[in-house]
Amino acid sequence: MTASLLTGRLDRRSFLGFLAVGAGVVGVPSLLTSCTTAGGSSAAPGVVTAGNLPAYVPVEYAKPDFPSVNGSTAGYATMPEELVTVFDSPPGSGGTYTAMTPLWAALPPTEGNRYFDAVNEAAGTTIKFQISDGNTYGDKLAAVLASPKDVPDWVCVPTWNVPPRFNQAVEGVFEDLTPFLAGDKVKKYKNLANIPTDAWKFCVFEDKLYGLPFPGDVIGNAIFYRADLFEEQGITELPASAQDLLDLCKELTDPGKKQWGANDLWTAAGMMFAVPNLWKLADDGSLIHRIETEEYRAALEWQIKLYKQGSVHPDAVADHPEAQKPNFESGQVLITADGVGGWAEALGRMQEVNPDYDQRPFAPFAADGGTPVIWRGQPVGIFSFLKKNDDKAKIEELLAVADFLAAPFGTTEYALIRYGEEGTHYTLDKQGLPVPTELAATEVQGSYIFLVDPPVVNSTVQYPGFVEAFCTWMADGAQYLADPPFYGMQISEPAQYAALKTPFEDLEKDIARGRKTMKDLDAAVATWSSSGGEELRAFYQDILDKQ
Repeated sequence: MTASLLTGRLDRRSFLGFLAVGAGVVGVPSLLTSCTTAGGSSAAPGVVTAGNLPAYVPVEYAKPDFPSVNGSTAGYATMPEELVTVFDSPPGSGGTYTAMTPLWAALPPTEGNRYFDAVNEAAGTTIKFQISDGNTYGDKLAAVLASPKDVPDWVCVPTWNVPPRFNQAVEGVFEDLTPFLAGDKVKKYKNLANIPTDAWKFCVFEDKLYGLPFPGDVIGNAIFYRADLFEEQGITELPASAQDLLDLCKELTDPGKKQWGANDLWTAAGMMFAVPNLWKLADDGSLIHRIETEEYRAALEWQIKLYKQGSVHPDAVADHPEAQKPNFESGQVLITADGVGGWAEALGRMQEVNPDYDQRPFAPFAADGGTPVIWRGQPVGIFSFLKKNDDKAKIEELLAVADFLAAPFGTTEYALIRYGEEGTHYTLDKQGLPVPTELAATEVQGSYIFLVDPPVVNSTVQYPGFVEAFCTWMADGAQYLADPPFYGMQISEPAQYAALKTPFEDLEKDIARGRKTMKDLDAAVATWSSSGGEELRAFYQDILDKQ
């Protein structure tokens, strides 16, 4: 996984598709366990006072070729002839600060890096990065948060790495940004004001604004197929139901030719059967946990059939998620599920290896062939926090840098952050597209984007037809979007319930592969219910009833 030159952006679900299971923090000592809410806010979980949110003031520096539809990702198929320079002079005040971020790629040098030097100079502030392997970032984050003196000035926190009691920790460690950004105060930072309200709402803890957002796509996952190999093998009819997909996977499987229909498709099953991410709202207003739903059971039963018919690649059967992308890209697997951000990344890896490589997403379909339901993705997948500082001028300087980093597509600032310095890290081809230099591969990694990012767009212009294919697919899918219960709400579950979901991750794998049965699921659900599940339901029901 990279946040490399020219990929345009990364998406939370692209990370999760790569990692298969996020490196969650199950317990954090010292700071997190010792924090209390004494003297702090007594706001109910998920409650956000409207006046605490930044005003939304959209700004557009380039008109998209493919406008957003119902929240879908807008797209730019070409680079603007002229870029707009938002900042006439560096917004920073010359300070030096530390920042901790993850990376799912080879770590770049942090000293003598001309990319970092160029961005820091343009921002007017020196950000010294402490970059950690994204696969183990949760462990690193836990260790740092356990010791206040070790917390850097600016900390990136992926939502899948949020530890128990983090809502209590933020008040003791990080700066409350409400006095700086609430309401019209954000207008001082026009690029931050360009970030939609839902993204800011997700950054609120105990009714105070603490986080800076990395907005995400409204549709995070897709079921992809190798369109080039489908054409080569004469496959013209695409699936429109769960049974169609089963039949197609079986048809494509030929172990003698080292070809299998699919990787593990648990994510795909969840999409087809519209399995809730967490809770489903019953007709009477009560809450049903995802593991209790008919959709969840049906998705598991479909997985059982997929594995039983032998359509899954042996690496996936053996639970080697790191092999899924290579097997799909090599043609050993023809159907896979992944985060939407993985599409451009695959094109980047394959364009020189196989110029004919063409992966496409299936149009959304429901398991029964009817109208699909797509649960809208959370508005933020990653956020960052500023360490408390008695010198408020330093907080204001970091917010000025955040405003610089949030400059959207069509600006020189955006191009610098994405591509590096022209002539050093990229040159422009005849179409005006940036072509990376050898130095870019070493120095240009997406570290700044993990601190704050502008509203999501697809600007991956270097792959002919990609932006159009991506944006039209997502615009089509957006008509089926539905908001899940508690959409956009920042809710920190009581720590005693943190381990309730853990057994189900392995159980889902065991049931699909025939090592356990649906009776084992029934037993696990009963254990969940008696071990805190009912109390967890009551916790969420209380939040729901107070809305």
